[in-house]
Amino acid sequence: MTTVLIADDQPLQRFGFRMLLESQDDMTVLSEAANGNEAVRLTAQHHPDVVLMDVRMPGLDGIEATRRIIATGARTRVLILTTFDLDEYAYSGLRAGASGFLVKDAQPEELLAGIRAVATGDAVVAPSLTRRLLDAYAHHLPTGGPTDGALEPEDSRLAPLTEREREILTVIGMGWTNTEIADRLHLAESTVKTHVGRVLAKTGSRDRIQAVILAYDTKLVKPS
Repeated sequence: MTTVLIADDQPLQRFGFRMLLESQDDMTVLSEAANGNEAVRLTAQHHPDVVLMDVRMPGLDGIEATRRIIATGARTRVLILTTFDLDEYAYSGLRAGASGFLVKDAQPEELLAGIRAVATGDAVVAPSLTRRLLDAYAHHLPTGGPTDGALEPEDSRLAPLTEREREILTVIGMGWTNTEIADRLHLAESTVKTHVGRVLAKTGSRDRIQAVILAYDTKLVKPS
């Protein structure tokens, strides 16, 4: 049974989500939150599998609420709801640790499939779309570092990776699927899955989306 917490400041919207989710045999709604602070508190109290998180809420918004939920290290995953595809809220939500996003007018079947996917550890946004998001909002990425020609120190999060795993992280950041990685690097797909799993584990990435973001943060991949 997948347990869900609905965070949305619109009572009718919450009611609609609850009716949809509770019509499913494999889902139950544990609680509802009308703002980000409530979402953080109720998540800590109920430990849902998934938080369905609206981004625009009074007080603490859905992005900061997501960041705080993820920072606790809990198993709860967050699915962000945005008004428009490829907007800055989706970008911010992914960087805050969300496992995906959907537009608010998504079809019921798409919403249910997204919740199920996130609950099982999958990401709801394709890595290629994540890269488009990062490219679109690359001006938000930190730019610091040496300006006198010196090399920047390597990010410590890359230290545990072998050369092959670093290569895998790079192409994940470029939006390649497992099949594309296998074909282009001449590896068995089962081997690719093993490498991807090790990359996620060694870097502490919750899912493939977070690995894409890590590849950008560590400058293995640069905006196109």
